[in-house]
This record gives sequence, structure tokens and C-alpha cells, in this order.
Amino acid sequence: MIPDFERMFRNPPAFGVPVTLQNIGKSFGGRRVLRGFDLHIEPGQFIAIVGRSGCGKSTLLRLIAGLETADRGQTSYGPRRGAPQQFVRVMYQEPRLLPWARVRANVEIGLGQERKSEDGRERAMTALTAMGLGDRLNAWPAELSGGQKQRVAFARALVSCPRLLAFDEPLGALDALTRIEMQQLLEKTWRQESFTAILVTHDVAEAITLADRVVIMQDGVASQDIPVCLARPRARGTPEFAALEARILRHLLGDPAELSPSDNRGDCASPAGPNIHERNAA
Repeated sequence: MIPDFERMFRNPPAFGVPVTLQNIGKSFGGRRVLRGFDLHIEPGQFIAIVGRSGCGKSTLLRLIAGLETADRGQTSYGPRRGAPQQFVRVMYQEPRLLPWARVRANVEIGLGQERKSEDGRERAMTALTAMGLGDRLNAWPAELSGGQKQRVAFARALVSCPRLLAFDEPLGALDALTRIEMQQLLEKTWRQESFTAILVTHDVAEAITLADRVVIMQDGVASQDIPVCLARPRARGTPEFAALEARILRHLLGDPAELSPSDNRGDCASPAGPNIHERNAA
């Protein structure tokens, strides 16, 4: 069971931030990666971005996190002020742990300037306990399995109570069973913490399992924005799950007739509504 972060952390987190991207453009060496990209994400919503390699998914994620600067367009975070690095954290496919630092010290890095605060060590321990690693505080990264390393990276991202978490293929290198376990952990944590989540993934089933909406990127734009109107937790073996996965895959593989623009919003009254209310009531 995941502990109650609001009781354990000094500053209980607020709801996730909204994100609005308007006409975002980005080029590298004359190659246009993003071409007038538009997207709005409701606070606390879970968005998955899927697409072929090289379509601009990771570049988009870095722009949202403030790690890249757009050539044109505007990114806003509702009423939030200040650099996005203050309230956004990124989790990558590689755990990127410091091999010379023990597990708790690696998590404390996520606190930034608050690392030396009175409760810094306690907050790191709380985050690790939430990841099921309370007994590995003093272990070295080399002593951990791949799944454990990703849990440490997740704890490092969570320890500062970010209002937006960006995930760049964080589970891609894990074996199948560990990946499913991490998906379940990620969803449980998101449901409790209510941060806005943006996941870049090549795994369509993973996108459907976790997200409120699946955004398909093609040629630097969002070609489809599909709500996932399935009850949580999602069961992969259901006909509804399989049908949605097949439709998205056929679109990615080049059958545009499979999803027309009128299908983008499906039967949901709002892309955010049913899933967010359902999550918060759980």
C-alpha cells in the first residue's frame, strides 16, 4: 500500500497543473521536428503520447519540462508562474542514478535546494518506502535490479511533490512482469497524488492502461486525440480494450480511415471528466 504523502510531507501537494501548448514549433539543424503543435491538458489528467520513432515525442516532453526552448509558439501552465523546472520533474528510460551515492542520497537529489532541510532525509525515506524500498536506503545502485533502480528514480521524481511529472519511456527497458508491476505502481501513485502526468511510450497497451487520453503524434503534430473511456483499473483482456488498441495500432501503421477526426472525442462528455472524478473518488 502506498503511504499518504500529504500526511508525511511538509507541504501537502495541490492539484496538478494544466498545460496548454499553442502553435509550438521546433527545428534542429534545419529539420522541423514540431510543426505548429497544439494541445491542452487538464490539471491532474494523465496523457499518453504515442507515435513512430523520430516523430517528436521526446522533444515535446522536454519542451514541456523546460529543458528545451521552442522556436515559436507558447507553453503555459495555468496561473503558475516561474520556470517549469520548479514544479515539473522528468523520469527517463534510464534511471540515471549516481553510482557513487547510496539509494537515499540519490533520492535526496530530487529535493534540490531543500536537500539540506531538517526533514530532507525523512522525506527521501518516505518516498522510498512508498516505492517498496524502505529496506534499501543504504544500498548502492549496483546492488539493485533494473526494476528497483526505476523505483528509486520514481522516488527521486516524487520527493519534491511535483505538480507535473513527465515520463519518457520510463519502463521500456524492463522485463514484461516488472513492467506491469511498475505500471500499477505508477497509476496508484498518480491516483493518490493527483499530479498531471505526461507519458511518452511506444507501447499502445501501456498507453491505454494508464492514460485518460492517447495523443497520436505524426509529422510533428497531434494527428489524433483519443479519450480512453474505460473504467480503472484497466483490464487488458476485455473486448473494449482490445478494440481500442487495434484501432490505434492500425492508425499508427498507416490506415487513416480507421480514425476520422469526428472520432477523436469518442463517447466521453469530457476527455478528463469521467476518469479524473473516478480516480479521486477511489
